[in-house]
Amino acid sequence: MPRILRAPHLFLTDVGARHGPLAAIPLPRTPVLVLADPAGVRRVLVDNARAYGKATVQYSALATVTGPGLLAGDGTRWRTHRRVVQPAFHHGGLRDVAGHAVHAGRQLAAEADALPAGTPLEVLAATSRAGLEVVGHTLAAADLSRDAPALVEAVGRALELVVRRAASPVPATWPTPARRRLAREVAAVDAICARIVTDRAARSVEDPRDLVGLMLAAGMDDRQIRDELVTFVVAGHETVASSLTWTLDLLSRNPSALAAVHDELAGLDADPTWDDVPRLPYLRACVDEALRLYPPAWVITRRALADDVVAGTAVPAGTLVIVCTWALHRDGSLWEAPGEFRPERFLGAERRDHYVPFGAGPRLCIGRDLALVEEVLVLATLLRTHTVRPVGPPPRVDALVTLRPRGGLPLHVTRRCADRVV
Repeated sequence: MPRILRAPHLFLTDVGARHGPLAAIPLPRTPVLVLADPAGVRRVLVDNARAYGKATVQYSALATVTGPGLLAGDGTRWRTHRRVVQPAFHHGGLRDVAGHAVHAGRQLAAEADALPAGTPLEVLAATSRAGLEVVGHTLAAADLSRDAPALVEAVGRALELVVRRAASPVPATWPTPARRRLAREVAAVDAICARIVTDRAARSVEDPRDLVGLMLAAGMDDRQIRDELVTFVVAGHETVASSLTWTLDLLSRNPSALAAVHDELAGLDADPTWDDVPRLPYLRACVDEALRLYPPAWVITRRALADDVVAGTAVPAGTLVIVCTWALHRDGSLWEAPGEFRPERFLGAERRDHYVPFGAGPRLCIGRDLALVEEVLVLATLLRTHTVRPVGPPPRVDALVTLRPRGGLPLHVTRRCADRVV
């Protein structure tokens, strides 16, 4: 248990290395299967997905903050809500997001330029701030400069308390100071969400493309809208900030890859647009490779709703299935040089069952395409004019709700020589 609490991603990786791609953990009362077999992962997440639900400790803990939104929810409610918000992620909506992503990249560059010479940029905090505009327009088609920072910070504090509580031996029902702080943070989240919904309802909801507008038009009640708002802060903003941070860190430590990105961006005459995204395959491959090494959703859990057979092994109903994305993406039997940053492996790559940074099957992350477009355009905007250098050794990893660099991630972000910038 101390190893699980200290570094759960490394513990699960070690389980697979010692015991193979299907391993049972002898916990009391419920069977637990740690699954790292690609065909088995596909069976659980894709081919027989309806036989597996989200009644797990992971999603129950998240639901303390998000409620039963798309991330933690299941069944008919989940299917109904997904259909309602799907239009926000169609290509027409993504084109609208592209401009805001470019502005976020400019904001990152301006923040780095404003620092005294030689001062590193705290990248995790900076990417989080830069992405707030994208969040605001995706959620409510508005500038949420007043509300988005407070919402993100309150959700972040609440999630930290949830993770800390999960690692505590004290029963969750005891009225501890941490539990009281969590209640205050959730109340703050509720108040901010109520204000966002009220402001959005005061504007037209005809032909909406934003999440709140779509949910209002569909007649969803305030609580349902609140749950989806918070869900998309966690599943969208938090994960994108994490992925951008790790991608910049990896590029800073791999000069040849960074040079290839700069060469590709030299083909742009100005800041990128939606139409430029297909012209940046190497940068997109860098994002894909960073998601392989540091998948924000580093673990996926499911509960078997009925007896099943996975990779030739009987899985009884009630089994907790754990897919450690971190371990699957670093398995030496599935990847060549799995610990190395090699974006080239994703150039022209076909579908891989062992690459699941956004999940797979019907529960594939609804915001996958939005996240990828946002990340490519933020990075393209920043790196067209700037370069990155590491400050120290690679950071240690904290496996929390997402994978985070322990203690943050300072990087030197500086302007490139004028003769190398278009």
